[in-house]
Amino acid sequence: MAESSLKKKLKEKIEAFRPRTTKLNKELAEIVIDKVTIGQAIGGARDVRSLVTDISYLDPQEGIRFRGKTIPETFTALKPHMVAGAEMPTVESFFWFLLTGEIPTKDEAQEVFREWKAREQLPNYVVDVLRAMPRDTHPMTMFSVGILAMQRESVFAKRYGEGNLKKTEMWDPMYEDAMTLLARLPPLAAYIYRMKYKGDTHIPTDPKLDWGGNFAQMIGQVKPYDDVARMYFILHSDHESGNVSAHTAHLVASALSDAYYAYSAGINGLAGPLHGLANQEVLGWIQNTMKKLNNAEPTKEQIKQFLWDTLNAGQVIPGYGHAVLRKTDPRFVAQNEFAKKHLPDDLTFKYVNMIYEVAPGVLTEHGKTKNPWPNVDAHSGCIQWHYGVREWDYYTDLFGVGRALGVLANLVWDRGLGYAIERPKSVTTDMLEKWAKDGGRKMDK
Repeated sequence: MAESSLKKKLKEKIEAFRPRTTKLNKELAEIVIDKVTIGQAIGGARDVRSLVTDISYLDPQEGIRFRGKTIPETFTALKPHMVAGAEMPTVESFFWFLLTGEIPTKDEAQEVFREWKAREQLPNYVVDVLRAMPRDTHPMTMFSVGILAMQRESVFAKRYGEGNLKKTEMWDPMYEDAMTLLARLPPLAAYIYRMKYKGDTHIPTDPKLDWGGNFAQMIGQVKPYDDVARMYFILHSDHESGNVSAHTAHLVASALSDAYYAYSAGINGLAGPLHGLANQEVLGWIQNTMKKLNNAEPTKEQIKQFLWDTLNAGQVIPGYGHAVLRKTDPRFVAQNEFAKKHLPDDLTFKYVNMIYEVAPGVLTEHGKTKNPWPNVDAHSGCIQWHYGVREWDYYTDLFGVGRALGVLANLVWDRGLGYAIERPKSVTTDMLEKWAKDGGRKMDK
């Protein structure tokens, strides 16, 4: 396969960027940028600035920025890259932007489309592996196993095994693996969905449809779900490198494991209740609320009382609060605007909106939540449910398809800049208690 424009552009970007990282690491490495407290050490390294990514940044007030652009700015910049009749840009154009920091031309975005099409065929052995698993296996387990099964085709593993791969060239085979994996994730996720939930009947890929539109038709959806897929995958693509799925993939890849090993591991982290499973839990909680109110359209007073009942029972309000954000998640806002246009009369959406009106005030009065505003999970399940994707345990697979865009873009750049193996230093509880007694650690000279 001839070298693509994206790969040529990426090579230029990496080679131009690499001296910046080299200088920081060799000449300026002793500059202090943060301090670590005992609370951070035993509290999950919260707020410790110890990861580097230029793909996205999470600002507490502005929310996520992709390559420096807010979500509205990103959608506006990519607006020329919409298929006929669509409202959302293509994932292909978005991935070019994530990887290079540049808005692609139509020809460049189309080249990504063609390259993914050429790589998207799901190997028969992957299908065999999936079909050998018990049908009641969780779809995230199937997704992770399907990714891992394809590791036998890793270009990086092959070239590294040949023993002549220079450190400055390692990004190249990582790019190849990333492009192949990205091309195959929608067919993989769609096959799992149809096998588990739709009577084992399958819909082939359409050579004319883009990444998001093709996924929609492979799971049996029609317009405007193609735009739901594009929006969902873009919004869930990246969220800095510190979240569990992205950080896990970064950690595993730092050992020079290939993209298949790394992203399968990241998917396993995404499956946790404190990460990707959250949107499922939010929808379940909202529907329980609806049931208790006899599926009637709620009043503000009813919602307020139910929220207080939830909090007074020692429970949290699902979908509210965020580790970093201190305002409404812009990803919530983007989905809310779509829902207002396409499903304004949906009862679940009315509950989502009413909770949005009431919950921040209740949580502020409650006083135990740093951020009383909704995050992306407060809305995601509502839209999926409306369009008939009602298999809750599959929602995290959808998240995993989208999250791959940011994670794999980051892994390519990690290789390009030669980031070191991740190896933090541990301390004992005795040490922490001694330093606490002494008023802090006496630094070694």
